[in-house]
Amino acid sequence: MAVDYTVIVVYLVGMLAMGWWGMRRARSKSEFLVAGRRLGPAMYSGTMAAIVLGGASTIGGVGLGYRYGLSGAWMVFTIGLGLLALSVFFSARIARLKVYTVSEMLDLRYGGRAGVISGVVMWAYTLMLAVTSTIAYATIFDVLFDMNRTLAIVLGGSIVVAYSTLGGMWSITLTDMVQFVVKTIGVLLLLLPIAVVKAGGFGEMRAKLPTTYFDPLGIGGETIFTYVLIYTFGMLIGQDIWQRVFTARSDTTARWGGTVAGTYCLAYALAGAVIGTAAKVLYPNLANADDAFATIVKDELPVGVRGLVLAAALAAVMSTSSGALIACATVANNDIWSRLRGRTPSGDHDEVRGNRVFILVMGVAVIGTAIALNNVVEALTVAYNLLVGGLLVPILGGLLWKRGTAQGALASVAVGGLAVIGLMAGYGILANEPVYYGLLASLVVYVAVSLATPATDTAVLEAWRDRLAGRGEVLEPVPAPR
Repeated sequence: MAVDYTVIVVYLVGMLAMGWWGMRRARSKSEFLVAGRRLGPAMYSGTMAAIVLGGASTIGGVGLGYRYGLSGAWMVFTIGLGLLALSVFFSARIARLKVYTVSEMLDLRYGGRAGVISGVVMWAYTLMLAVTSTIAYATIFDVLFDMNRTLAIVLGGSIVVAYSTLGGMWSITLTDMVQFVVKTIGVLLLLLPIAVVKAGGFGEMRAKLPTTYFDPLGIGGETIFTYVLIYTFGMLIGQDIWQRVFTARSDTTARWGGTVAGTYCLAYALAGAVIGTAAKVLYPNLANADDAFATIVKDELPVGVRGLVLAAALAAVMSTSSGALIACATVANNDIWSRLRGRTPSGDHDEVRGNRVFILVMGVAVIGTAIALNNVVEALTVAYNLLVGGLLVPILGGLLWKRGTAQGALASVAVGGLAVIGLMAGYGILANEPVYYGLLASLVVYVAVSLATPATDTAVLEAWRDRLAGRGEVLEPVPAPR
């Protein structure tokens, strides 16, 4: 394993080096939080694909393939569909808003009264998303070094917190681009063909497995519908995703770059399911389906290649973890703390320093929470249920329905969020009913309260339309050369 260890260590050191390099570029709030809004198509596509395809998409996607066969691709497939929908229908308008958070968008649309409560819901979502990614370090480092769970979480989490704190979005962008390349080579170009060959090819796989493993709908229609509701719609409104849209150089970059990334996700979904299906042929009696990825990598890949593929899994986890972390810190600082204090930082230096402190604080909180929690699936389900149940309706309503009001948005967030929490307590965290009924309650309340209250002020709507069209936006300060 010495060669494999060397590959992993070089990769981790490289991540820290990228963080140090990014620190030299992050000299303003815009540079630190959204990479100066100047990513071109290639970097935008790679980093967007990197953040949405995390440990759940890689390790979990292979596990679903092990359990259900090709239909196990649906979870990651719906993530790709959500990214495609966001890119084609909404990303250009989102990019032109020139904001930093989803709550700022809600304030623009509804007149400055929806920020704090929506910020709390979004903060809870991004925190839990970062926690679930951080927990995944334990699985990977256990395979690599037979490491204690707590130590693995602290080690992996500390590296992500370090480079994210140093350079903000510039560091995360650079590391995500490397992670995208590593994932592409490790999972698509190496693990996928090797797994299929080791399993004897598709003919042998068909001969040894039940026909349901090759049924595109074998996972079940209700499960697919739930995936669409949670992941496809979740992609449309998550702060971690929107913050990447804000990094695009232009609305054209956001639209076409995101379309390329979404298409890549669809291919990645199918690859994970095929790898999991091959693992079922090779190891039919694994106690835990999520062990399929680590088992096939550890037992079937040659030295060196094994290290690269494990680095790909680590890359998948780190990209999602760092994206969720900076989103969590941005929301905590800009949407909650600054509003509660009723004041704004006095200058660019204060903005960067304040956001850097919040990334560090949120990073420590994420590591501590990850150590305390054990169930990744439950934590991720809570995150997405809160996001979709509480924020989907007011966000899409604000973009699509001019009659929506601030009172309707606030009532929708409160009722939808509380309904989801109450229903999870009643039906169970993993039940489908909480997000179904929570989303329905949010929609009904949004429409009813909006129609029952005065329409949004015409001046607010006019300013909103100007921003959507790219007119009247706040100009970003350009940092002085050093």
